[in-house]
Amino acid sequence: MDWLVHNLGVVFDTIGAVTAVVLNSFERFMLWLPWWSVLMLVALFAWWLAGRRTTIFSVAGMYFIFTLGLWDLCMATLALMATAVLISNAVGIPLGIISARSNRVEAILRSIMDVMQTMPAFVYLIPALMFFGIGKVPGVMACVIYALPPVVRLTNLGIRQVPAELVEAAHAFGSTQNQLLFKVQLPVALPSIMAGVNQTIMLSLGMVVLAAMIAAGGLGREVLLALGQIDIGRGVMAGTSIVILAMVLDRITQGLGKQRRRTEKARG
Repeated sequence: MDWLVHNLGVVFDTIGAVTAVVLNSFERFMLWLPWWSVLMLVALFAWWLAGRRTTIFSVAGMYFIFTLGLWDLCMATLALMATAVLISNAVGIPLGIISARSNRVEAILRSIMDVMQTMPAFVYLIPALMFFGIGKVPGVMACVIYALPPVVRLTNLGIRQVPAELVEAAHAFGSTQNQLLFKVQLPVALPSIMAGVNQTIMLSLGMVVLAAMIAAGGLGREVLLALGQIDIGRGVMAGTSIVILAMVLDRITQGLGKQRRRTEKARG
């Protein structure tokens, strides 16, 4: 570990700087938006992707967080989670595609994913702390490490489950590898990939609370402060806000996968 820190310090500094730019941009934007406009955006996405019931629940849940006075911390948590999800998917989906095309790569990645998913979540804070120091950036990196495996596994699974007849038909019509991937395999595997994205969001949100231990801030900080001061009310409010936020994001992202399946059924 010390060898990595000493010899690859420039690489980690660059990754940290880029991540900080993305995270700060997300956070400034989320805090700049008026609370009511965020509610309108949540209502719009929920109605479009998941229907009326999810819209009512999502708007009521987010408004409840606002009434608790935790809106700014909620937006900071959302920004940190969004950055982690963006990086996880940018890395995880290509890895899933590569592992779907090579059994050897799939075997190597499966072993790594097994270790990542069985390791206690607290352990991820140690390398994040050593490589990136204290603050929000190591919090993002700990979330990325923790949330990466599901999107890799489900992307790989989704592509491998594409019917062989479709792949053979694409080859018969002279499709290139890129055309096969982007016009056949990825569209068919999209519900599985979206399930992976959903799991990435949920795991990132769960890790955000632990990341507060290395000064990542957000709602996790409120939970830690409440724990340190044995303030039950403060802890319940922060914990309830995290649960509501998780449920809202879960319902909306699940709706995206269901909408895709409904579209496929309508097409026959």
